[in-house]
Amino acid sequence: MKNKLVGVISHLTSTTQQVRSDLLLLNFTIANACIISELGSNKDQWVLVDTGLENSGKFILKTVQKHFGANSKPQAIILTHGHFDHIGSVKQLIKKWQVPVYIHKWELPYVTGKQDYLPGDPTVDNGFVAKLSPTFPHTSIDLGNSINSLPEDGTIPFLPDWKWILVPGHTKGQIALFRESDRTLLCADAFTTVKQESLISVLLQQKKVSGPPKYFTTNWPQAKQSIEKIIDLKPNLVIASHGKPIESEILTEQLQDVLANIK
Repeated sequence: MKNKLVGVISHLTSTTQQVRSDLLLLNFTIANACIISELGSNKDQWVLVDTGLENSGKFILKTVQKHFGANSKPQAIILTHGHFDHIGSVKQLIKKWQVPVYIHKWELPYVTGKQDYLPGDPTVDNGFVAKLSPTFPHTSIDLGNSINSLPEDGTIPFLPDWKWILVPGHTKGQIALFRESDRTLLCADAFTTVKQESLISVLLQQKKVSGPPKYFTTNWPQAKQSIEKIIDLKPNLVIASHGKPIESEILTEQLQDVLANIK
């Protein structure tokens, strides 16, 4: 019942936003995914970053057909980490597309059936999403031969202008994606631009720079260090996995406030 509520919200409110000429945001309200295409390339050269919830696959396929053509498929799928709202449709999409999937090596146990995440902690916040979090899926999935470790040198397959950056805390092997040329950052769940613990905040997409989703975050000292690492990158545009894109003018100040509230 409670998980169905999250799925229904995501299904009814999914939208897209062209954030950059080569960067398409897929907003499922509960979480975000992105499509990155290479500038000046043909329509077969694009990559999907994260796959939303279990029922997000249909919207992803519809979006791909609209923007890239009915028979188009990505060169790869990049997973920022293995939580249910990031890998929800990955099995469906692998079956459809038969493409490789990449994740940080420290996240491999959670997508190869070897280790489960801890269940959501409802005590971290009074918000309704936090209270629902123990019902969220937290067991591992097994992607078999489709899953691969990201290269150790920080490069991202098929995205030569981007690099991955380890931003642990929310999970052990969470990554962000960064393009230095225009300082665009996909920060995953290192921080959010909505109060993710609150259902009202999520539904209304009220812009508020906050820390990582509390109910699934297990290492707060690492989470704090990851935010500090992001501040040092001086991004011009940040796309979080929860909430709306944010420009950099006041981001550093807001992130300093977030750091001050992390114990």
